[in-house]
Amino acid sequence: MLDHIFTDAIGALRNALELALLERVVVEERFTTDALSGDTRWETSFGLPGEALPPKVQADITLTWPTWSQSAYRTWLLTSELHTIPELEMEVAFRAQGLDSPPNSVEVVESLPAPPRIGRNTMEPVGGPTLEARYTEDLSSIGYAIELHFAGALLIHADVLADGNRLDELLAVTADWIASGLAALG
Repeated sequence: MLDHIFTDAIGALRNALELALLERVVVEERFTTDALSGDTRWETSFGLPGEALPPKVQADITLTWPTWSQSAYRTWLLTSELHTIPELEMEVAFRAQGLDSPPNSVEVVESLPAPPRIGRNTMEPVGGPTLEARYTEDLSSIGYAIELHFAGALLIHADVLADGNRLDELLAVTADWIASGLAALG
């Protein structure tokens, strides 16, 4: 088994989302490394339990471990000194789809719980909502969707590196927010 802070973060977030009784959309999980930049990325989707595929509401989650964070983490492993604080970048996109009528974006935004603090940072909205309309070939409407994006970064201080339980606690806050957001959208 790979023992690394990034895989620990993936496991902690996945476990916290499952403890919140969310279901993973299996076909949507990816683990990639950018060959040019060296950044490592994990992407997954979770929805409310018992929904069909694709689920009516889902959260698309991306964790990114930048190359510079890997360098800082490696230096800490080798020297036990943390000159640069590694950062785990997080993105969450809430999506409600298969809607019969265009959603009221103000009501949707106001229904979501406030973004959480993750460590010393807060997840922040990225732009406004994105609205979609789907049509058949004869241009009759067949459904609508709305998506809201949030982004933030978890600074991984030495106390978190030294105690994996701290990482679990920090990511559990994010998982609770995602579960609450999906329930509000549902």
